[in-house]
Amino acid sequence: MTPAPPRTSLDLGRLQDVAGPRWSVELHDAVESTNAIAAADPRPDHLVVADHQTAGRGRLGRGWVVPAGAALTFSAVVDPGVSDEWWPLVPLVAGYAVARAIGGSAALKWPNDVLVHDPSTTSGAPRKVCGILVERVSTRPPLVVIGIGINVDQTEQELPVPTATSLALAGIPTDRTTLFGAVLRSLEDALRALAESPTAFLDDYRGLSATVGQRVRVDLLEDRSVTGRVSDVDAHGRLVLDTDGGALILSAGDVVHLRPGE
Repeated sequence: MTPAPPRTSLDLGRLQDVAGPRWSVELHDAVESTNAIAAADPRPDHLVVADHQTAGRGRLGRGWVVPAGAALTFSAVVDPGVSDEWWPLVPLVAGYAVARAIGGSAALKWPNDVLVHDPSTTSGAPRKVCGILVERVSTRPPLVVIGIGINVDQTEQELPVPTATSLALAGIPTDRTTLFGAVLRSLEDALRALAESPTAFLDDYRGLSATVGQRVRVDLLEDRSVTGRVSDVDAHGRLVLDTDGGALILSAGDVVHLRPGE
């Protein structure tokens, strides 16, 4: 069994320095959910960071829990600055921003799971390194809480599921504070790009997509699923799935990338 690496606590002063003057940073030693804290008192450009998140939530109500000090976990409250028509693209912006900040092999599984190649596996197949939960807050103007959880230095034994990895296991060692600053800069750039041109942003998103062109199974509500090949992400961020029965446009669902023959 690989021993866990030594881990140091985050420091509020360092986090605020790398965040820059736009952002207000709030740091907690341990919380159940950074999104819950951020949504309870939503303020634009406010960041809630947790050294340890004990009851994080992912998409479709899934839990997301990691060892203390092993992940970068925070929520950002922002005004996307776009009309309601383009709000469905905000979750895609969040995933895109993280993938750009990580760089290298980072790619996106629709809508916003961030994948990296993991050389510790025999296949080197992409595994999930980051989960994102985006929630709209009914303020005036409406704000969005973007919850981001990035696996930084977990060992194989510390990962919650076989399809997950960490940046360390993927050969991308990093400091949590440095990564925090990189993700924020990337998020600022991606939100700006969305506001300037949703069409151009989607072109950039497609360029990092590991799902477009892939044969997938999409698990829907009520224990239903559909299988086909993804031909595109449409102008409003929905998945275009080509099936034997024709093309489907999906706005929600859990995507599973299928291996050849499946």
